[in-house]
Amino acid sequence: MPEAKTAGGPQGAPDLKLDLRSPSKSAKLQNKDSSFLDGSPSELPVMKNTKGITAFQALIHLVKCNMGTGILGLPLAVHNAGLLVGPLSLLAMGFITCHCMHILVRCAQRFCNRLNKPFMDYGDTMMHGLAASPNAWLRDHAHWGRHMVSFFLIFTQMGFCCVYIVFLADNLKQVVEAVNGTTNNCHYETVILTPTMDSRLYMLAFLPFLMLLVLFGNLRVLSIFSMLANISMLVSLIIIAQYIAQDIPDPSQLPLVTSWKTYSLFFGTAIFSFESIGLVLPLENKMKDSRRFPAILSSGMSIITVLYIGFGVLGYLRFHNDIKASITLNLPNCWLYQSVKLLYIAGILFSYTLQFYVPAEIIIPFAVSRVSKRWALLLDLFIRFTMVCLTCVSAILIPRLDLVLSLVGSMSSSALALIFPPLLEISTYYSEGMSPLIIAKDILISILGFVGFVVGTYQALDELIQPEHPVTFSNSTLFIQ
Repeated sequence: MPEAKTAGGPQGAPDLKLDLRSPSKSAKLQNKDSSFLDGSPSELPVMKNTKGITAFQALIHLVKCNMGTGILGLPLAVHNAGLLVGPLSLLAMGFITCHCMHILVRCAQRFCNRLNKPFMDYGDTMMHGLAASPNAWLRDHAHWGRHMVSFFLIFTQMGFCCVYIVFLADNLKQVVEAVNGTTNNCHYETVILTPTMDSRLYMLAFLPFLMLLVLFGNLRVLSIFSMLANISMLVSLIIIAQYIAQDIPDPSQLPLVTSWKTYSLFFGTAIFSFESIGLVLPLENKMKDSRRFPAILSSGMSIITVLYIGFGVLGYLRFHNDIKASITLNLPNCWLYQSVKLLYIAGILFSYTLQFYVPAEIIIPFAVSRVSKRWALLLDLFIRFTMVCLTCVSAILIPRLDLVLSLVGSMSSSALALIFPPLLEISTYYSEGMSPLIIAKDILISILGFVGFVVGTYQALDELIQPEHPVTFSNSTLFIQ
């Protein structure tokens, strides 16, 4: 699989880039007369257009693309699951998602060899998997496999953008409210926040900047944004990690297990963090020796799982029941940690453009191809601004960061990461004979993903409509110790 078309990662801001127009202009211009769901830029524009990357580079890219906003919500996720169940569940989820990634890679390689194609993305793999199914109805509707992947991809990426807006508003609001109490002393003291405007007004304040940022559709410019975002978030994570590892209180009073209601919120946040399945095919495609990719994938996901467990557990142990939706909201009000929040704000602001690129490149070429050249630019701008406003309005309607993370993870990430790959394996290999144990395993994983999808979505929505839970929960922060 020597030639790549698309690439990316769902959360972080990887600094690779790839020209989506080569070799066949398929991501942006492929089949303009078809449905926009036939577009296949299933990953971010982040793979650099080089002849090949080494195994170590692939490992770095895989780890880096998972270091986004999801990791900041894992301490609260562990709180929702329990001190024992949380880490064990993260370990199990890391293993299962890694296994599903291996399934996707194996199926894509099979169809590339069978059809003599250099590369096949997630949507195409799903379509050919259904076409190979022994079921006549699935074969006749195989094109819907690509449609489903594209739909959930659009929903997921727009969801990431909503998460980013809530994160930006929450953290900037806290920085502004604590500015009068910010000192050089990084030990907790009683800090009274100066009330400012509602967090939803902060979201609106970011809207003009986001509208300007999404005008940069050039991949060279986006690669600069990606690099800046990576540097900002890497520095911030290192500083946060060294802080939460200090002065950990006695954990003996922390619950080992929690109720199923809060555990469902854990599931959504955790799967949101692990959902990087759209990265694996382009990353494998760009390797000099793709035969080494399965080992790289296993190693990378092992590192990611260990980092997630360590970060989530340490954050929960450090702050106990005071843990916030994003651990940045728990940092003390000294200039060092206020600068960390500002760095992460800058990184997420740049990352918004990268996440926005994927749905824009699916929807806009389809719409623009339907009008004359005279109206093409105007329609392009209208769609971009409308999509940005849609993410902003959605964030305003759901201004709780913890629930947005859980909702996006449960509704879309679970489908792409847990439900589709096992079903794809059954559809691809069933006609050739499969072990009943493998079939049972695949069905069990898909059922797990579907249950998480239903229960996680229901619980997140239920939390949103409960009158006893004010929407300003994640924005109200007092530091008292």
